[in-house]
Amino acid sequence: MAKAQTVTILSPVNGDVIALNKVKDPVFSAGMMGLGFGVQPSSGEVVAPVSGQVTMVAETKHAIGFTTPDDHLEVLVHLGIDTVDLKGAPFTVKVAAGDDVQAGDVIATMDLAAIQAANRQTTVILAVTNTSDKLESLDVVTGAKAAGDVTATGRLNANTFNAKRQNRLPKAGKYDQLAADIVANVGGVENVSSLIHCITRLRFYLKDESKANDDVVRDLKGVIDVAKAGGQYQVVIGPAVTDVYDAIIKQIGPGFSNDSETAKAVAETAAAAQRPTTPWGKVKWGISNLIGVITGSMIPVIGLLAASGILKGILALLTTFNLVSPTAPTYVIINAMGDSVFYFLPIFVGFTAGKKLGADPVIMGIIGGVLTYPAIVTMASGKATSTLLGMGINANFFGLPVHVASYTYSIFPMIAGAWLASKLEPWLKRVIPTVLRMIFVPLFEVVIVSGAILLFLGPIITVLSTGLANIIVWVYNVSPAISGLIIGGFYQVLVIFGLHWAVIPIVANDIATTGHSYLNAIVSATMVAQGGAVFAIALKSKLANIQELAWPATISAFCGVTEPAMYGINLKYKRVFVVASIASGLGGLLTGLLRVNNYALSGSLIGFPAFITPGVGIGSNFYGYLISHYGTLVIATMLVYVFGFSDKLLGPKENLKATNSQ
Repeated sequence: MAKAQTVTILSPVNGDVIALNKVKDPVFSAGMMGLGFGVQPSSGEVVAPVSGQVTMVAETKHAIGFTTPDDHLEVLVHLGIDTVDLKGAPFTVKVAAGDDVQAGDVIATMDLAAIQAANRQTTVILAVTNTSDKLESLDVVTGAKAAGDVTATGRLNANTFNAKRQNRLPKAGKYDQLAADIVANVGGVENVSSLIHCITRLRFYLKDESKANDDVVRDLKGVIDVAKAGGQYQVVIGPAVTDVYDAIIKQIGPGFSNDSETAKAVAETAAAAQRPTTPWGKVKWGISNLIGVITGSMIPVIGLLAASGILKGILALLTTFNLVSPTAPTYVIINAMGDSVFYFLPIFVGFTAGKKLGADPVIMGIIGGVLTYPAIVTMASGKATSTLLGMGINANFFGLPVHVASYTYSIFPMIAGAWLASKLEPWLKRVIPTVLRMIFVPLFEVVIVSGAILLFLGPIITVLSTGLANIIVWVYNVSPAISGLIIGGFYQVLVIFGLHWAVIPIVANDIATTGHSYLNAIVSATMVAQGGAVFAIALKSKLANIQELAWPATISAFCGVTEPAMYGINLKYKRVFVVASIASGLGGLLTGLLRVNNYALSGSLIGFPAFITPGVGIGSNFYGYLISHYGTLVIATMLVYVFGFSDKLLGPKENLKATNSQ
């Protein structure tokens, strides 16, 4: 059994095998490309390290990829360091993509003298690029090895081993065929200079756009449209763009997506963009970019948020019907499963926002960890000793009074921090000597960005949210109906910027002191409106990729968690969010007119028990809830279905037939 769980990898060349962390390439040595090893070659003959199919030969011949038939390991052999610049001159490759090879077969030769003469290192690097999916560990035997000698033994992870044993390993990735078809019809690998992607589009930089077959690409299943702008050949995919991008890079090689090429492509895109000149145009452009950053930072965790939202909804039902006690260990365990992604959201958003804005994602994840550090969370919940500008002073920093806010569940502070880091990091790298950067760039970045959020951004958000909360309470006291219209229309906008946190304590205090909260009933209606909006999209869209996201987001919103609906779809397609907010305002108006009351910190459709009046049971308040909330659902669904969304937002309708069968 243990033997069946292991795979062996051969040395691709004669030479001294070294540990991966000794390789003088930061991408490989840090394990970003997966587990593996390096070899300092003593001769130029290169052999296949595994048996399988050749999946990729780089145009510059410096990298060759393989996939094993049984375990589907993806193995990359990289010939030399920074040899992509040599444009293939020192290499002779004897295989092509699609060829089957046996471990030990000669696949290439490399001219070591020519590489050294070009002032490049000859180190051959091997990496298992899908390590995270396939391997638990890789044991490497360092020292002198001949080409074809067993050099590393990998242990398959449990999922891969069990899938292999049960003969249910996938034959290919879901998007592998689409990726191959796209590459073939943009002129092949030899026509691709580099590739990046945005939220919905693959963005190719092609050597000759005339070689691309637009009509064939446009009609591929999974492609919505083709566009050309800013020197880019853009293939519109939709929400699955990152999966298709990964599948393409797996086939054509990581050299087409390295940091320098991506930075160059992004810079060219920004240079080609036509910024508006009118004041209103500049405002719209700024808002559009902000929304793009927010949604782009959230997209990678939308699935987790939707799953967690559904789990939290199930837990709410279990507690409502007394199947699980809120004090029981069962509740604590399930609640941790459902709540952890929200509680530690600053860490995840820090990582994704860092990638989106060009800051170091690992450093931004650490900064998110600072904000969710238990002692900081405890400090934020501590009793204020005084007030300053409406803020409760609950801490001091070198003797200076400060307000420490709570950042769990928050999004915007980390995005703002990632923007600051993206400006700070290049400057630090310019002024700090190279030999000191590894330690002092992260040191200064963590200290400065964390400090800026904790000492400046947090208090600013607190002042704004407290002021808004006071205005909301005043408006509600003047007129429940008017407040329902205003709060309903704008509450989810406050959520985007984290300004709603001052409202939640008001709701909690109302329920704690009076046993009910009219305000929470209006907030609950806004959740239904967001769910109704994405429900309309799930019903109307003919795109499988949209539906894959819309249906879970709908369920999550009806369970009281709107982030997947908002950040995954509604906010991304701005008109949807605007129409949903109009519906939300009308729903809030209806809730206020009917004086619907809420008796627990729960809401949306799954929180219906919170609208049953204690001691009275199902009565006028519950009927008011049904009318207002299901009325909101109908209004939001109809408005978005008719006015708010069309698949044309992603491309011409005549091109959608390509995706209807997926």
